[in-house]
Amino acid sequence: MSLFTRRALVSALGAALLPLATATAWAQNVKLTVAASPVPHAEILEQLKPRLAQQGVDLEVKVFNDYVQPNVQVEEKHLDANYFQHVPYLETFNKSRGTHLVVVGQPVHIEPFAGYSVKHKKLADLPDGATVALPNDPTNGGRALLLLAANGLITLKDPANILATPKDVVANPKHLKFRELEAATLPRVLPQVDLALINTNYALEAKLSPAKDALFIEKTSPYANVLVARPDNQNSAALKKLDAALHSAETRKFIEQKYQGAVVPAF
Repeated sequence: MSLFTRRALVSALGAALLPLATATAWAQNVKLTVAASPVPHAEILEQLKPRLAQQGVDLEVKVFNDYVQPNVQVEEKHLDANYFQHVPYLETFNKSRGTHLVVVGQPVHIEPFAGYSVKHKKLADLPDGATVALPNDPTNGGRALLLLAANGLITLKDPANILATPKDVVANPKHLKFRELEAATLPRVLPQVDLALINTNYALEAKLSPAKDALFIEKTSPYANVLVARPDNQNSAALKKLDAALHSAETRKFIEQKYQGAVVPAF
């Protein structure tokens, strides 16, 4: 065989193998689509993308501004997982909506819940008959009432009931008037009410600092946020890699440095 013939054969073999190599590389690259609230969840996920890409996982983050569609989209298999909620909310959602979503791994972070006001500088200034805005979903509404009770503003029939509603208030010395609203709207209505109990992710989006701007804040919390998927994919290799990355030392450092106590690692 001549030198020219050998070179032509090597070139032809290389050209034939190139599509196969490209296909193999592509096959190793798994796409994982995860729903998240803008802050802090999407921000936390975004910083994981380069590390996960090196592990063969292309992470796509879909941002949602509500607490319903991320669960619905995962349940209906339009998305692979979500990262925006705590376990009490997930359990209540599954029960009320007939969904079957499950927690993947361990809790990731805690967002201390807080009360905010632009009309009053301290809790003692809250007037008789003040209007207080609460999230209208059961678990966060109950969480808000528990926080009000912890700060002496009301007394609840059952101080441990995380699903308490305004109907469970048995003592209301300041005659507070409660407005139950969609959680995402609470920062926008803050100027219209005396006090609003706001989830930290929505507070951060509105440039409110729980550490600096809140009149009062949770001291302890069982409401750690988790990664959520379906039973059919909860043990997938891609989700396990994401879960490990969320619990890494790099993620802990990112949370601590970026949020300065407004978001706290739960691991």
